[in-house]
This record gives sequence, structure tokens and C-alpha cells, in this order.
Amino acid sequence: MKHNTYFDGKVQSLGVNTPDGYATVGVIEPGKYTFSTASEEHFIVIAGSLMIKLPGEDFKPVGEGEKVVIKANESFDVEAPKDAAYLCYYK
Repeated sequence: MKHNTYFDGKVQSLGVNTPDGYATVGVIEPGKYTFSTASEEHFIVIAGSLMIKLPGEDFKPVGEGEKVVIKANESFDVEAPKDAAYLCYYK
């Protein structure tokens, strides 16, 4: 298990190997963040809601149970109006 901390502790996750590959479950405090990917990410909001902006797109709301796929080697923006939680699978 691996613990990751980003943005002065405002985003934290725990990573683990699963039958579907490496995955993280994390929490995000209110704020605006930019993330970069090394591999394709399947990002699922599991609590709360987020605004996510993929390259070349506008911000869109992503609520509980909704998934966004981010391509490898891209950056994306996240705005969290309230505390939220996510599950991310790396492909």
C-alpha cells in the first residue's frame, strides 16, 4: 500500500494493486488543482462532486458514480467546491 500526498495535504490517496491493475482511493478538500497523468486514468467520483476540465474542453460537473477517462501524458484541472472522494484505476 502506498500513501500519496499532494497540494500541501489537501489531496491524499492510498494506492493498492487490484485484479484490475493499480488503483488509488483518495480524498480532495475544497480548492482548485491541476493533475498530470503518466498513464490512462479512469477517475470515478465516489462521494461529493467535482468540476473537471479535460484538455480542449470546458469544465463539467462529475457527480457520485460518474467516471471520466483521462488519456496518458495529459494534464487536467479539478475544482472541488466541498470535500469529495474518488477511485482511480490506472491502465
